[in-house]
Amino acid sequence: MNKLLENDLILLRAVEPEDLDTLYAWENDTDLWKYGSTTAPISRFALMEYIMHEQQNIYENGQLRMMIVRKYDLQPIGAVDLYDFDAFHQKAGVGILIDRAYQQGGFATSALALLEKYAFDFLKLHQLYAFVPKTNTSSLKLFEKAGFIHAAILKDWISWQHSFEDAIVMQKINSKT
Repeated sequence: MNKLLENDLILLRAVEPEDLDTLYAWENDTDLWKYGSTTAPISRFALMEYIMHEQQNIYENGQLRMMIVRKYDLQPIGAVDLYDFDAFHQKAGVGILIDRAYQQGGFATSALALLEKYAFDFLKLHQLYAFVPKTNTSSLKLFEKAGFIHAAILKDWISWQHSFEDAIVMQKINSKT
């Protein structure tokens, strides 16, 4: 395994066909929809098509999803995404999900650190950013702990159940570029 994508606690790997049921559960969990842009259920077929045909090439797709896997038993516990990848401006958005059963175990902090190392050291990005709902205090704390700063507040940015919520733009600049 590539040491760039693992530490003592977890490893990041490509999405595999055996992840179908796990991804299906996460993508169709309506409690999570408010944190992303999902507006309707996704079928097993559509997810399998994604898994089978998605080329793990961020330069072609503009995005990359990796599974977060607990190292000692290889249990998938979450996923991290780089999205809106912009090679010219050397930046990408970050998304992270840890399954409820594995939250508060340090997995998100470890995954974000590995993703940052990959993005900054391997992809040579200049910055990472995330749009975090103002009420998602756990995510705000996670990004703050990882050294991201509050860069802006986007008023009424997120629509959820007939109301709007502000989003905090969290940003981290690569100090090596």
